[in-house]
Amino acid sequence: MNLNKLFHLKENHTDVKTEIMAGITTFMTMAYILAVNPNILSASGMDRGSIFTATALSAFIATCLMALLSNYPFVLAPGMGLNAYFTYTVVLGMGYTWQQALAAVFAEGIIFILLSLTNVREAIFNAIPMNLKHAVSVGIGLFIAFIGLQNAKIVVNNDSTLVSVFSFKSSAANGTFHTEGITVLLALIGVLITAIFLVKNVKGGILWGILLTWILGILCQLTGIYRPDVEAGWYSLLPDFSAGISVPSMAPTFMKMDFSIVFSLDFVVIMFAFLFVDMFDTLGTLIGVASKADMLDKDGKLPKIKGALLSDAVGTTVGAICGTSTVTTFVESASGVAEGGRTGLTSLVAAILFGLSLFLSPIFLAIPSFATAPALIIVGFLMLTSVTKIDFNDMTEAIPAFIAIIAMPFLYSISEGISMGVISYVIINVVTGKAKEKKISALMYVLAVLFILKYIFI
Repeated sequence: MNLNKLFHLKENHTDVKTEIMAGITTFMTMAYILAVNPNILSASGMDRGSIFTATALSAFIATCLMALLSNYPFVLAPGMGLNAYFTYTVVLGMGYTWQQALAAVFAEGIIFILLSLTNVREAIFNAIPMNLKHAVSVGIGLFIAFIGLQNAKIVVNNDSTLVSVFSFKSSAANGTFHTEGITVLLALIGVLITAIFLVKNVKGGILWGILLTWILGILCQLTGIYRPDVEAGWYSLLPDFSAGISVPSMAPTFMKMDFSIVFSLDFVVIMFAFLFVDMFDTLGTLIGVASKADMLDKDGKLPKIKGALLSDAVGTTVGAICGTSTVTTFVESASGVAEGGRTGLTSLVAAILFGLSLFLSPIFLAIPSFATAPALIIVGFLMLTSVTKIDFNDMTEAIPAFIAIIAMPFLYSISEGISMGVISYVIINVVTGKAKEKKISALMYVLAVLFILKYIFI
């Protein structure tokens, strides 16, 4: 197989080694989903082992489609946030069964496929102004960094100030230094290690940062500095092969959708909530990561976007059949792009690793969040650099861009950032009389109205 010919490596100024490294890096920053998704969805009553298999399999299928249909370095898996909405809002909050919630995800996937085939999503992507696209990239950078800081427990909850920094003094006083405290310290060391690798221009610096942080953690465990406490949620950092190598059965969740509520108003609301978040998270991720990788053309359009969108839509449908919540394009794809990934070979490598993870689950489930957190923080920095492309001399462009940027980390949602960016862009330009001069597309007006209605009714 001629990989250069298949993925047009030379045309995209990359090579096989770079793409493989980028694919491994993206996978490593996303591997947490293999552990987190079963944890969240099992709270709805679903089988953990089955969810693990569904997560890995749907990620494998959707990412292979991305590689072959679009030749882009984007990786897909069941999305964070959407899995929480599935469990905590739809099942535990609204009282529906997980089978009914899966039916809503399946229906959303089918609508998504139709929208992708009819150019609606592509038109939305192209309608968003260039400065807003750069803002989305910056906002995602801050959002990613915030997720990294949270995963590492560097940033913790505080009732008075919402968030605050982790206290080593308190950790030593209450006896949690050898569990939580040391992992926070390792994450901070990991950020510095990864930063030094980037400064020194080490190839695969982000990946090496993850691996070295994990190895440091293992050494801490072997010397007794880190002490696992399973009851408190602090697990061994060493892979556990005691159960042998086997793929957990998917039978408990496979094809278990329940369409009995399909004609109710609640079903429509649930389905559209999934659809909305998935659609704009995906668009936001594509805009942000593609902008960072200079994949957008002179008009700010992403060539071959239809293949990327279709992969996402089919992934969601396959995910629902297998038994997992909405599959979406992961913002962590930015870590592979930061390593030089530019083609579908990056995503194919990540897809193969998701496939292998089915058989090597003990290894991948052993990678702790404090080891992947530094990668997310550093990638956040790399995406933040797009802020220099925003025209701050034109307030009608700069202020909506700023609103979109701050909304993503502060409201913990890419889609909220996009919706507030679009609403403020349209209103500011219309009221100040700049709309005609800028030739704002009709679709932007439609989006602004839809977003406003969303805040009123959903």
